[in-house]
Amino acid sequence: MKYIISIIIVLLVLLIVGLVIRRKHTAEIEKLENKKLQIQHYPIFEELTKVKNLNMNGQTEELFERWRNRWTEVVDVDIIKIDSMLFDAEEYIDRFKFKKASMIEKDIEDYINRCDKIKNEILAELNELIGSEEKNRIEIEQIRDQFRSARKTLLAHQYSFGPALTNLEKMLEEIPQKLEEYEKMTEEGNYLNAREIVLYLNDKSRKMNELINEIPALLAEIQTKIPAAIHELRTGQREMEEQSYYLKHLELTENLDRIEEELKKLEEELANLNVSLVAEKVQQMNDEIDNFYDLLEKEVYAKDFVDKNCDRTYATLNQVLKVTQDVSTEAEYVQNSYRLPKEEAEIPKIGLKQLEVIQKRFEVLLARVKEEKSAYSSLQEELMEISKEIERIQEVQEEFSNRLKNLRIDENKARAKLNSLKKILQETDRMLHKANIPGIPEEMDARLEEAEEQLFIVMQSLQEVPLNMSLVNSNLDKAEKCIQNVQKQAKEMIENVMLIERIIQYGNRYRSNPRVHEMLMQAEEAFHRFRYMKALEIAAEAVEMAEPGAIKRIEELVQEEMFEKTKSSFMQG
Repeated sequence: MKYIISIIIVLLVLLIVGLVIRRKHTAEIEKLENKKLQIQHYPIFEELTKVKNLNMNGQTEELFERWRNRWTEVVDVDIIKIDSMLFDAEEYIDRFKFKKASMIEKDIEDYINRCDKIKNEILAELNELIGSEEKNRIEIEQIRDQFRSARKTLLAHQYSFGPALTNLEKMLEEIPQKLEEYEKMTEEGNYLNAREIVLYLNDKSRKMNELINEIPALLAEIQTKIPAAIHELRTGQREMEEQSYYLKHLELTENLDRIEEELKKLEEELANLNVSLVAEKVQQMNDEIDNFYDLLEKEVYAKDFVDKNCDRTYATLNQVLKVTQDVSTEAEYVQNSYRLPKEEAEIPKIGLKQLEVIQKRFEVLLARVKEEKSAYSSLQEELMEISKEIERIQEVQEEFSNRLKNLRIDENKARAKLNSLKKILQETDRMLHKANIPGIPEEMDARLEEAEEQLFIVMQSLQEVPLNMSLVNSNLDKAEKCIQNVQKQAKEMIENVMLIERIIQYGNRYRSNPRVHEMLMQAEEAFHRFRYMKALEIAAEAVEMAEPGAIKRIEELVQEEMFEKTKSSFMQG
């Protein structure tokens, strides 16, 4: 019984699967049937009737017959074959022979695609033929108008085309012949061949219009504008040479002769209608001619510069030479009182040697100007370099002269600074002795002595002859740093002494605490032995132990007291 039930279940499953697969194949057959019907009922013959509006001769007639025969074959042969294959496929599906059904479905789809391709090819060729006829009608009229316009232009302005006229007329003579061929092709129904002629004429007309538009302008450049510019350059060259300009380095005559020879060749190229080559060469010539104008103009500006600046440069050279000599004399005098570094002491001598070289260069420049065998542009460059060198030497000498003058000012500043530092050190010493402290530690005495020694070194360096200001300023900087440090430490020590006293006074209220009492006694002992930092640390620890936060309040009170004392001292001063 179990086996029978299992077999029944398997059969039911197979049946359900078969039904599902058959439904899929049935849907595929319906899809193929719809595709077949779309192709079968497409109005190809109605589309083909459009051809009858054209001349049904020659190529048009051949194409029409070929399209009609191909589509007749599709309808009478291929569609019937597809119907038969569809019927076979349905039988296989009904009999659950799905593999064979799939093979036939694939063949049906290939047949349908082939038929659809034939349909699309016929429609594309048909549209091309009809479109060619329409395009031909529109474009051929434009070509005729362009032809008439070109012929009219050539007849009216023959002179403007020069040697190119003959070949242009030959190009025009070809167009009527091609137009006759077009008319013949159209009458014979060969619209596609006629289309090729139209495309050829379009290209020919475009080239003809370009040539007609470009040749007169190029011919004017070759025959009129460039020769006129060459003549103007030759005239300008001759006039400038008569005014003592040296222009051989430009090779103007040789280059202008070369351009004139090239112009003759360009006329031949223009006669052969090589317009692009001629246009490129003409542009190059114009650029070259513009460059020649620029070079001549540069020589004119250069001559004007040389004429205006030669005397000015000579005067500046003499002035700088005199200034440098004066600086050299001043340097020798100053060295009696002040010691100068070797490289600085040599600055005037180096300047004088450089000016001697510049003098010789300037003399050579003047000789070249008088000889009139040098381009003014090169003379201008040399003169500008000489002027820059003179200006550089002048700046160096003036800067050195200012440094010499500042030596006396620097000496006076150093002496004033020394006096100021002496006063600060004396005030610091007086402040220490006037302060209510048990005594001055040996370390502070040593720092005071060191500061006095640094001042003594400065005084010694200021008494040297000649005076070395670099050494003086170096010693002065060291003394200043030393004294500032002593002054700062002295103020801090006095403030610490006052703070210790206030802390011990505040801590007396906690003497009943043995530990606090012992620590305060140690602090007092260190205080009377001038060990203020140690006394401060012990006293602060004792009070902070007895009353946390008390030290901060005591410090604030001491700072206020110090501020009031400083203010009072300032008011008295």
